[in-house]
Amino acid sequence: MEKLKREDLYTLEKYAEIRNDFRAEVMAHKKDRRLAIGPNASLYFEDRMVMQYQIQEILRTERIFEADGIEEELEAYNPLIPDGSNWKATFMIEFPVEEERRVALSKMIGIEDKVWVKVEGHDKVFPIADEDLERDNETKTSSVHFLRFELSVGMIDLLKSGAVLSAGIDHDAYSFAVAPVPQHIRDSLVSDLD
Repeated sequence: MEKLKREDLYTLEKYAEIRNDFRAEVMAHKKDRRLAIGPNASLYFEDRMVMQYQIQEILRTERIFEADGIEEELEAYNPLIPDGSNWKATFMIEFPVEEERRVALSKMIGIEDKVWVKVEGHDKVFPIADEDLERDNETKTSSVHFLRFELSVGMIDLLKSGAVLSAGIDHDAYSFAVAPVPQHIRDSLVSDLD
């Protein structure tokens, strides 16, 4: 998937004109990019459109219009765009009650390494987690992690041929699976692959 360049972005003036329509398009698109795994965890799969929206919103909010500032945002968000052989996702542990969340996070240390995707006929693929910084310590994990799932050429070929995709989490404190991944999400993810 192609990375974003400055010329791909709307000017602040143009973005103000199209923002409502673009936002509606992105929100509809994101419905096919969220995979709930059990009642309290979700993978939000990133892609070029989602990252463009993130960047446009930051530029708008912070009134960034100079080249250096725009390049900084591109450098921060382009690494979250899939490279054609992987999926990149924000993994969120979601407990609405703060005390419940605090207790759960203390039991889920290392959960980011136990999330998986599985292409029919292949072993589970566990992610490369939190490449930007460490997000847990000896007492708790973070409620947000960044994951990269690397897929083999064989897996990609099978997915493009219709193979079943599953996902899950194998952690002692939280173990759930989604088999198969819903078709609309699967189709959106397969479109990320070269």
